[in-house]
Amino acid sequence: MMHARNAAMALVALLLLVAGAWSSWGSAQHVLLPKGREHGTLTVTGCNDETCSGRYVPDGPPSPHATLTIARSVAAEKGQTLPVVVKPGTSEAVRAGWGGGLHAWLPLGGALLLAAPLIGGGLRLTRTAWSMAGAGGVLLVGAFFAL
Repeated sequence: MMHARNAAMALVALLLLVAGAWSSWGSAQHVLLPKGREHGTLTVTGCNDETCSGRYVPDGPPSPHATLTIARSVAAEKGQTLPVVVKPGTSEAVRAGWGGGLHAWLPLGGALLLAAPLIGGGLRLTRTAWSMAGAGGVLLVGAFFAL
């Protein structure tokens, strides 16, 4: 019975971590692997509840995009200019640099924090749990201060 409980706890913790990494990868791939993607700057002109939009100026050759949208959580306020990477085939941008990279990995940071009690309490691996909770906390706090 004890082995079944440990296996169930390990499976749930693994599921949390895989889901966090999978969720993060959708945005993180554009920030971490920017070669071949369109780069530029976005000047925020207006925001609604979920997104902000603005004028886009590419770093390289002319772009078919004159305006782009970005998640409101990474666009601080109207008038701010942000370095961005354009998601291929869309008119959506992802913030580039440290702030964008940390923001993209926020779901993984949350998953690390959620999995830590399962690993510490359920599997009795306290050092591993504290390490995971610390890494998740550092990621969340780092993203907060980088943005």
